[in-house]
Amino acid sequence: MTLKIYVAQLNLVVGDLTGNAKKIVTAAQTAYQQGARLVLTPELSICGYAAEDLFLRHAFISACDDAVKAVAAALADLKDLCVVVGHPTGGDQRTRSVAVPSRFNAASVLCEGRVLASCAKRELPNYQVFDERRYFTPGTGACVFEAGEAGHKRKVGLLICEDAWYVSPARETAQAGAELLVVINASPFHVGKGDEREQMMRQRVLACGLPLVYAHLVGGQDEVVFEGRSFALNVDGSIAGRAPSFVETGLMVEVNQTLGALHLSATIAPQRTPDADLWDALVLGVRDYIDKNGFPGVLLGLSGGIDSALVLAIAVDALGRERVRTVMMPSPYTADISWIDARDMAARLGVRYDELSIVPEFEAFKATLADEFKGLAEDTTEENIQARIRGTLLMALSNKFGSIVLTTGNKSEMATGYCTLYGDMAGGFAVIKDLAKTTVFRLARWRNAHDPYGTGQAPIPERIITRPPSAELRPDQTDQDSLPPYEVLDAILERYMENDESIEQLIADGFAAADVERVTRLIKINEYKRRQSPVGIRVTHRSFGKDWRYPITNRFRA
Repeated sequence: MTLKIYVAQLNLVVGDLTGNAKKIVTAAQTAYQQGARLVLTPELSICGYAAEDLFLRHAFISACDDAVKAVAAALADLKDLCVVVGHPTGGDQRTRSVAVPSRFNAASVLCEGRVLASCAKRELPNYQVFDERRYFTPGTGACVFEAGEAGHKRKVGLLICEDAWYVSPARETAQAGAELLVVINASPFHVGKGDEREQMMRQRVLACGLPLVYAHLVGGQDEVVFEGRSFALNVDGSIAGRAPSFVETGLMVEVNQTLGALHLSATIAPQRTPDADLWDALVLGVRDYIDKNGFPGVLLGLSGGIDSALVLAIAVDALGRERVRTVMMPSPYTADISWIDARDMAARLGVRYDELSIVPEFEAFKATLADEFKGLAEDTTEENIQARIRGTLLMALSNKFGSIVLTTGNKSEMATGYCTLYGDMAGGFAVIKDLAKTTVFRLARWRNAHDPYGTGQAPIPERIITRPPSAELRPDQTDQDSLPPYEVLDAILERYMENDESIEQLIADGFAAADVERVTRLIKINEYKRRQSPVGIRVTHRSFGKDWRYPITNRFRA
């Protein structure tokens, strides 16, 4: 007798308990009609992941409990259907100074209107973007339940996300009689994480001798993106099924017994390249941030440079050309090729394009400050004034028309402070905040070679990619006037910031001491800027967001 397991790879909204519950119910009803008798939803599917300090509010936990009951009631008439939902539950003892949590990151198996089984996550992650020990108490013990039609039930072991990355929970679940493992998850994306996840679960399958079905969340939530890519593994570790990445969908897994062993089968979505994953993560991150927060569209300053060009291409793929507006704001130092290339790209993608000269405003600022600055040479002060005029104009358009400003700064600039506070950092969402400059160039070339959303072939003019990058805030300026070559800068950034390697190690490995000292000093002294930057999409394992929590006042030389 075949057991059909339906993996509901859902895109949920944090705090939308009614909407999330409706999605779960709809998915379960559809799956039941297709013969499924076990439905898996992602980790914390009732409330969305991660609800952060909402978990500390009693009213929130109570509402989540009610939503679980509502889902159970809505599916009560579907005979033999088991639905696994993730949800927070429990309480705590809390004062203004002390909190003793007894809340749990839980999963409940709902069947015919009742809770058939439940468990709480045992291994609570507290690294990178995770703060689960702030909110939850570890669970204990194994959770095994029966699923399937009467007389043909299978014993299913349930694990929650991190529990499957450790040996003991899976082993104890197998020892408790499970015939197969199901894992519900909300594991944020970074490049390469999908392969890493499948490989870790392959180790788990081989160690415990049970096949496994892995249900994963999809969608953007503030700075993190979840890529979906739910999958199933047979007992020998071979891939039995894989859902597409970055789309809300379902994966039907059939469980059959052959010669006394369980065998899983499903459709298998093909493997993807890292750049294809990276592009889709950025597109989904933009789309969900804009749509889930109710913005009508976006606007950005289009400079004729590589960063704003890449952000524009991402925005159009995410939202369509009708919801994207660009503004070119030339200064006295803007080269003709900049506005020519900006016009060209806007035309290729069919977005609204306007030019607003900042020359009158720049001259007015200088005139106002003339007495204060008398006898002093122009320097970064005047450069920053130009950036701040542009930021002011973009924010004025945002306030008037409701569209959110997308900032265009990259990780290399954010790391070293090569950006202007209240200038080019002004805006609501930092699309490429976690992309090194070298990655920006590579991804621009990838997009010119691919048109995954059908919005336009080769949208970025070749000259934007090949010309030396420049902020164009003074005559003949290039980025390398102020920074090491990006190949060097990004290599130091990856090893020092992302991998926590020491200054001494970098120098010992052949990097010029002056470059290492300069870059690491800039990373340190610009912490105050990064704290004030907009939230942006995390696509590496270490971003300038929740992954990076360094003191602003800090004299330690790392």
